[in-house]
Amino acid sequence: MMQKIRNSLGPLFLILVCPPFAILMWYTNTALSGSFLALGSMIEQQGFFSAIYAIWRPVMFGSHAAWMILSVFAVFELVLMRLLPGKTFYGPITPKGNVPVYKANGVAAFFTTMATFCVASFGLNLFPANIIYDNFGNIIGALNIFSLFFCLFLYLKGRFIPSSTDSGTTGNFIFDYYWGTELYPSVLGWNIKKFINCRFGMMSWGIILLSYAAKQHELTGLSDSMIVSVALQLIYITKFFCWETGYLHSLDIMHDRAGFYICWGCLVWVPCIYTSPSMYLVLHPIHLGMSLAITIFALGAGSILINYLADRQRQVVRATQGDCKIWGKPPVTTLATYRTERGDVRQNLLLASGWWGVARHFHYIPEIAGAFFWSVPALFDNFSPYFYVSFLTLLLFDRAFRDDKRCAKKYGAYWEKYCKIVPYKIVPFIV
Repeated sequence: MMQKIRNSLGPLFLILVCPPFAILMWYTNTALSGSFLALGSMIEQQGFFSAIYAIWRPVMFGSHAAWMILSVFAVFELVLMRLLPGKTFYGPITPKGNVPVYKANGVAAFFTTMATFCVASFGLNLFPANIIYDNFGNIIGALNIFSLFFCLFLYLKGRFIPSSTDSGTTGNFIFDYYWGTELYPSVLGWNIKKFINCRFGMMSWGIILLSYAAKQHELTGLSDSMIVSVALQLIYITKFFCWETGYLHSLDIMHDRAGFYICWGCLVWVPCIYTSPSMYLVLHPIHLGMSLAITIFALGAGSILINYLADRQRQVVRATQGDCKIWGKPPVTTLATYRTERGDVRQNLLLASGWWGVARHFHYIPEIAGAFFWSVPALFDNFSPYFYVSFLTLLLFDRAFRDDKRCAKKYGAYWEKYCKIVPYKIVPFIV
């Protein structure tokens, strides 16, 4: 009983705290000039629950416009996911021996989405480009409501009508709701995790940025800080969709089930928190000057490129079974054997050269650096623009330690051998 309670406390805390915090982040950036100190003063004066209620109440259930925006966007992405051409590719075999099947059309979907938004708004004048910014509080409210019920649907689906044998419950409702009951749920042929993670969360990120930039242009004209911030994020998002097949082999997809942690995170946290540096800039048109703007952009673009090249190196080595060159030399690898839950013996190549010879999770460092460089155009008047990169740092460090623990259990002595070749987890000579 005590263990069940302990397993529930962390998930319950996040389920209760994260939805209102997303609303607070929006309110702080749009009504309090991005100042958490002003938010703290408001809470002190009105009382914690009264202040939270006063902020959340007007947008709690969204609005007609917000629900329409979300419905049109979701249907549009579902249609693109199904109709756009793309090669079939297969995800990694699951612990139960299932192999997820995908269609590789992420790049086409991204450029189609961005072009459609621009043409519909700037070309045909069907709606103002700032429509998302102007309705964002209600959009987050609607997403909160939808995602909380959607996660309940996924819990029930995984418990009673799972899509595969990679499903099950622990008997702890709170933990199962938070973590999920299915690894790869699907509905009417649509892969839920791919849609939620890639085609809703990541795709909406790009559209939201365009809306923020349009709003600043309407209010004060477009600043170089907004241009740098948005440009770097769009490069990162483009990189993501170019690497989407690799992402579908990542820890998020292979091991994290479809519950509150993943699905609420991609439906609410990504649109609100990941875009928050540019949300702050809408009302803070900071002018960096040509030299500083170019320097920040170059450093940010370089960081994103290194992150992409690192992920690409591992993909190439595994696709060619090591028959390739890494930095002009044959790759250093460890052939690791492991056993699936069904008892099948399989093998993986662990790359120990190139960027992966620097540290076992070194690719997280340029990812964090990229996020810092698209946040730093906001300069340092408030902490709000740096909340995302701070959160990302904690998330990726935690993920690195979780992945190390999982790999040690999975590969055993082979992992110990690999760790002797690449002794550092993330930062050389430190961690």
